[in-house]
Amino acid sequence: MPDASSTRHRTSGSTARDDYLEQILHLIEEKGYARPIDISKRLEISQASVTNMLQKLDAEGLVTHVKYRGTTLTEEGTRIARAIIDRHETLTRFLELFEIDKDTIYRDVEGMEHHISRATLEAIRSLTNHLQENPDTLARVKSS
Repeated sequence: MPDASSTRHRTSGSTARDDYLEQILHLIEEKGYARPIDISKRLEISQASVTNMLQKLDAEGLVTHVKYRGTTLTEEGTRIARAIIDRHETLTRFLELFEIDKDTIYRDVEGMEHHISRATLEAIRSLTNHLQENPDTLARVKSS
């Protein structure tokens, strides 16, 4: 029987939580802060829904949300957000090798990143690195 780390499919256990944490980290890195209105715009959902989720994430110890001040990630929230972004970037790099259009890559990655196991992600990362370092191999794969 596989161990828990190889069967774990999601980083936080919830696609919605993953999306929130990922966007909060992006906003903090871009602007220095994450306000509910900015999160709402990024995720294209109501500000009331954002506030409810931020309260849940705060209760779970993933963010610190102070009304009218904004949201910061806790150490655990940051760890999860960085893992989500790493998954997104790894899958994107892999699909870009095959010259798939950006819109398709974005849609596919948004679906895959929440459901891929660590073991599969590591296999894709290794394959991507190998193909990038060996363009002749990539060309043979693409031509078959």
